[in-house]
Amino acid sequence: MSDPAISDRKETLSCDVLVVGCGYAGAVAAIAAHDAGAEVVVLEKMPDAGGISVCSAGGLRVAEDAGEAFAYLQATNAGTTPDDVLRRLAEGMVALPEAVAALAAGTGARVSRRASPGNYPLPGHRTFGFVYVEEIEGFDPRAHWPQVKGSPAGACLFRVLQLNLERRRIALRCNTAVRRLVRAADGSITGAEAAGPQGPLFVRARGGVVLACGGFEGDASLQQQFWEAKPVLSAAFRGNTGDGIRMAQAAGAALWHMWHFHGSYGFRHPDPAYPFGIRTKRVPDWRPGEAPPADVRLPWILLDKTARRFANEYQPYLQDTGARALGRLRPEHQDFATVPAWLIADEDGRALYPFGRPTHNERGIAYDWSRDNRKEIGLGILRQADSLEELAAGTGLPADRLTEEIQRWNAACTAAEDRDFGRPPTSMMPLRRPPFCYGEVWPVVSNTQGGPVHDAEQRVLDPYDAPIGHLYAAGELGSAFGHLYMSGGNLAECFIGGAITGRNAAARERL
Repeated sequence: MSDPAISDRKETLSCDVLVVGCGYAGAVAAIAAHDAGAEVVVLEKMPDAGGISVCSAGGLRVAEDAGEAFAYLQATNAGTTPDDVLRRLAEGMVALPEAVAALAAGTGARVSRRASPGNYPLPGHRTFGFVYVEEIEGFDPRAHWPQVKGSPAGACLFRVLQLNLERRRIALRCNTAVRRLVRAADGSITGAEAAGPQGPLFVRARGGVVLACGGFEGDASLQQQFWEAKPVLSAAFRGNTGDGIRMAQAAGAALWHMWHFHGSYGFRHPDPAYPFGIRTKRVPDWRPGEAPPADVRLPWILLDKTARRFANEYQPYLQDTGARALGRLRPEHQDFATVPAWLIADEDGRALYPFGRPTHNERGIAYDWSRDNRKEIGLGILRQADSLEELAAGTGLPADRLTEEIQRWNAACTAAEDRDFGRPPTSMMPLRRPPFCYGEVWPVVSNTQGGPVHDAEQRVLDPYDAPIGHLYAAGELGSAFGHLYMSGGNLAECFIGGAITGRNAAARERL
């Protein structure tokens, strides 16, 4: 699409760098471009900035040693991401604490650093840690963003970026959706077409366009094409509908990592107006080969449609890989054996802690899971059965197989050994005391990793590895993680890749 005449457009803007999307990556890109001397415009299609970032856990992955970090990233990506991209990410993780400290200066934020090895015992895993914005003086996340339910640390981290945007007086327009990129005759990107509250908008970007508008957690059509399991419920945010993926494709971009999403399993609310899946409680991670947490119990098992366990319900990093086991197709039945699956607990498990942990960033949405799960029983998210026979009737599972499987599980708990799937012994709880608590669980996506391919400079590449002129991508839109994710990794690459895109777009030869 060549650069159109703009005389018939209702409104036009010109800038050096246009940033599309205002989560962590977009905010950092805008700040970096501004600090490099560029005039910046940020467009956000939702009513509020923050995207999926603002309800994240808020932990930025950092590293002590770039070589060790690279070794770990290389091992976990299984050849899906070029080494130079991973090296740049590893180097950025070493420099990130200083960058966060600079952004936090003068905001009243308290920043902490914690040691925390990578999720798997692979080469270099001990070099990693986290940086958090623990709190900001005078800032209450729930009062400031009542539409957000998530970790206070995630909200505080975005608030630091928001204060930096305000301090620099960077132009931010919400409720303004970018529809298409505009290209010159040579294929390079010259701007974008958008629609805002006042109608059509054209933005001419002299230096470049940064796509930082997230993945496709909220787009069922892309999920149907690239993911085997169906349906997968979105955990937190409906605004990420693959806009950046489609715009990059139209400009000639190659795609990568489209199958890979960060997700676990959780519940579906019975109210159709509640748009999100509700992930199960966030339990501490553990590392294979190391002693699992001794004080963490998981009170349920998962059963498929044949009343069989099919996976370790407490995988080492459950929030990332928990959804994968729910994608098994049964060709002979033309369905998925585990969509939905059945979560089964007993009365002792029901009383242990809340089974669900809602998160969201959307106006008009609010749900708090009850401490003892009784509200959810009343709503029908969970149900109860006074006997195994009643449990079989309620689930529709074959009674003989259900009884056999629960007896097998109870024997494994007595022996403190899960020979089937290797669940940590300390997490195992028998199912003996009625009433039994049960409910359907579904695959739930926290965020996606797929999108346009980029190089170490965050330049979007075509299928022949040639950069598309003046087009960049940052954050989870084409994430570097293509096989195993690392907790806090997307947040880190939002900051690292966002800064790279901002600086590079600002330095581009003006059109």
